[in-house]
Amino acid sequence: MEEGALLDTATTWVEQARHVAVLTGAGISAESGVPTFREAQTGYWAQFRPEDMATEEGFRAHPRRVWDWYQHRRGLLAASQPNAGHVALAQFQQRHPGRITLITQNVDGLHQRAGSTGVLCLHGDIFADRWLDTPRNCCHIDHAVAGHPPYCDRCGNLLRPGVVWFGEPLPYATLEAAQQAARVCDLMLVVGTAGAVYPAAGLARIARDAGARVVIVNPQPTELDAVAHEALRGTAAQVLPALLSEAH
Repeated sequence: MEEGALLDTATTWVEQARHVAVLTGAGISAESGVPTFREAQTGYWAQFRPEDMATEEGFRAHPRRVWDWYQHRRGLLAASQPNAGHVALAQFQQRHPGRITLITQNVDGLHQRAGSTGVLCLHGDIFADRWLDTPRNCCHIDHAVAGHPPYCDRCGNLLRPGVVWFGEPLPYATLEAAQQAARVCDLMLVVGTAGAVYPAAGLARIARDAGARVVIVNPQPTELDAVAHEALRGTAAQVLPALLSEAH
């Protein structure tokens, strides 16, 4: 089937769906110029392994270094802007309240900046902080002393970036909500992800097994193509505005 016919079919499926679940990955953010984790490791940061910068062990061993690395990444991300793909999803949600659940593997906050609400962030939020150790009664953000990293002025507990590091489980409530959305949706869009990282990639299989249609939006083949009913070969910024436009 030609690409135009595929898009027409997928558009009809969007119109018919009572609920749409959307899983987005690094591809949608790449169109906004967001560097991947490894792409951001240039200059001074190129000497460190990802495991040094994205594990609890690495943070405990070198808290200042890891904190400053995430401050560096936050600065890079703050300069990026949502693209047409982010905007199309946010506008669809605004036009159709309650019809879409947006699930993302990205930590950059671009969906929220585009106007999407209730985003299920499977891997956390790089602009949020949380306590490294189980917080005591004294651990309030108001008690955090500025530093590299900030720390509780009562017990010394450190603040850490609110992202999921290697070896850590995904936030249980967020993953459960994402799995439930996959189970009840009529249509799942898998956008800008290679489908290689689990349990996120498993959401497409959950949706398919529950009877939903699955559509891939990606310029390249993915590991989930065999699960999908259709694959639209284009980027999020190219495909989503057409798929989710005001006319539909």
